[in-house]
Amino acid sequence: MTRSSRRIDLTPGYVLHHRPWRDTSRILEVLTREHGRLTLFARGVRGPRARLAPVLQPFQPLLLSFSGRGEAAQLTAAERCGEAATLPAATLMAAFYLNELLLKLTTRHDPLPQLYDHYDATLRALRSGAALEPCLRIFEKRLLEVLGYGLDLKSEAYSGRPIRAQGYYHFRPAQGLITAGNVRTGTLSGDSLLALAAEELGSERALADARRLLHSALAACLEGRQLSTRTVARALHGRTAP
Repeated sequence: MTRSSRRIDLTPGYVLHHRPWRDTSRILEVLTREHGRLTLFARGVRGPRARLAPVLQPFQPLLLSFSGRGEAAQLTAAERCGEAATLPAATLMAAFYLNELLLKLTTRHDPLPQLYDHYDATLRALRSGAALEPCLRIFEKRLLEVLGYGLDLKSEAYSGRPIRAQGYYHFRPAQGLITAGNVRTGTLSGDSLLALAAEELGSERALADARRLLHSALAACLEGRQLSTRTVARALHGRTAP
């Protein structure tokens, strides 16, 4: 089966974004486990009688069927993949942030099953009431790893010496972690870096350092593109988020 002519039945996926198309249809951006990120045309899914309208919602695990030629296929069926609880209202902006990262940093038709699993696990954790900040930071770290931009959090960039828990470091996107000597202001603590490497962000300092480090690394990958979710969060809450 090739991209130019294919029929896929009941593949796991999530709707990342949708926009209106013609009178009753939508264009969907979806993330699938086996086929990567795709654009799908969904006909007749808008309006009070549209059977699939309640199904094709973000953050709901789905089984998607589609067929067609070219870059964008036609959605032929969709159903819920089990029952998933609604995300807590306090996590919705963060969840849309995850979707925006996926839309801007992944390419279409590039299967990344490990990334799909990380995304699915993060949404499950948020539904279960897990702490928001650690979930976001760990997803960002894993996203960079899957995309080939993983951070070396255990050694200095130039010397190769192990990161010391008592040390302080600067991060340079094109280089890595550089020792800051005894300077503490504006630096990342070695303890925070090792906590992020172990994905055990239990302190406020570790969370704050992880946020600064990962946002810097992501900014380099985004190459100047702005994230709408951060702009909206800043307007609503007077701060940069998530």
